[in-house]
Amino acid sequence: MANDELIAALRDADAVKYGEFELSHGGTSDYYVDKYVFETNPDCLALIGEAFADALADADWYAGGTTLAGVALGAVPLVAVTSVETGTPYVIARKQQKEYGTANLIEGDLTEGEEVVILEDIATTGQSAVDAAEALREAGATVSHVLVVVDREEGAAQNLADHDLALHSLVTASDLLADR
Repeated sequence: MANDELIAALRDADAVKYGEFELSHGGTSDYYVDKYVFETNPDCLALIGEAFADALADADWYAGGTTLAGVALGAVPLVAVTSVETGTPYVIARKQQKEYGTANLIEGDLTEGEEVVILEDIATTGQSAVDAAEALREAGATVSHVLVVVDREEGAAQNLADHDLALHSLVTASDLLADR
């Protein structure tokens, strides 16, 4: 079922744009979901935190207390607001290891064998979530689920499944673009 309140908020914040856009994976699209618009809008961010918390609470695959992970940079505000909403700790998965300080790929407290759910902004191919899952697994975490704000329905679910990850979304592109 579509999250109508969240869809309305994304549209009202002008986070959904139409035209011709190049996507991060190199493809093009006639619409673009601008994550930085919805991640910097306090109303959208609050709704996303609540919606993620509700989705986790309702999920039969989620065990309370499971650590959350956000993919840097885009998912950091999302995982932070969800952590506050749920009282659940989180870690940040970097896309590449930093070359200074601690040189961590995973930031935050992560214990060997800990179950982690990845939160992400938008899933197109799902590759960012796959890379994060691999980094988390290398750090000793157990990762089976990815929860995103928007699933563009362009292959992410299959790519994630190929890496033993299940994709869950708050809204799909079909929902978001309905009545366009």
